Amino acid sequence: MVTAMSGDHARKLLDGSRFADVRWVAETGSTNADLLALAAADAPDGTVLVADHQTAGRGRLGRTWEAPPGASLLCSVLMRPDLPASHLQLLSLATAIAASDACHSVAGVRPRLKWPNDLVVASGGGVARLDDGSERKLGGILAESTMSATGGAAVVVGMGLNVDWPTELPDELAEIATALNHHTDTEVDREELLAAHLLGLEQLVEPLATAEGREALLVRYRHLSATLGRRVRVDLGSGSLTGQAVDLDPEGHLLVELEGDIVPVAAGDVVHLRPAD
Repeated sequence: MVTAMSGDHARKLLDGSRFADVRWVAETGSTNADLLALAAADAPDGTVLVADHQTAGRGRLGRTWEAPPGASLLCSVLMRPDLPASHLQLLSLATAIAASDACHSVAGVRPRLKWPNDLVVASGGGVARLDDGSERKLGGILAESTMSATGGAAVVVGMGLNVDWPTELPDELAEIATALNHHTDTEVDREELLAAHLLGLEQLVEPLATAEGREALLVRYRHLSATLGRRVRVDLGSGSLTGQAVDLDPEGHLLVELEGDIVPVAAGDVVHLRPAD
């Protein structure tokens, strides 16, 4: 059961936009799970669900995690895009770019993008190549699809972005996680951050119906990527491969150079390797 809370400031900022329908709750298990259920019941394109706290938040590969109440921006967005299935991964890339832009405009922090679904920041908050292994995870994205009662496809893209976390993190998070308040002296308003994110996402998603719009999105992602140009290990579940991340293909898949061959990776868990690894 969920209990409705505010979000009025975000709704005012988003009035008239594609993502004006913001539903804000105090607590739920998973905003993605809730919105997938609403999508199956024909909730409209642009529906947004935000929670102050999740008790069953999910990441890729079935990982679970839990943030302190009110400390993160936890949101899911329902989209019914007019795109072929082969291009739906671009919605995750657009979400990552929009989140990075929102962090920069609202908090003055510019996260880099770790393919396929993470936002990372150097330990000191800079935008260096992060080759020394100093990167910390600021947020993650999870996209899931379903079919509505009338047969239409729907994509739910969820995001967890660490906003106001304690300075001292638990040992298991201290070397891998960070939050916006660790890199700025300015208090970050989650509703303003949400509105900036969704307004930016609207501008990125609408052009994806054209080849030019898709290529423009990939150009932006390449510019913000923390993965391209790095040696990586990609864990595929059934095995792994190690090589140089060289580019993205038109569908947003990672291209890895492996002993002279270019291997496309549609999904996998990427580990950035240090130069000495």
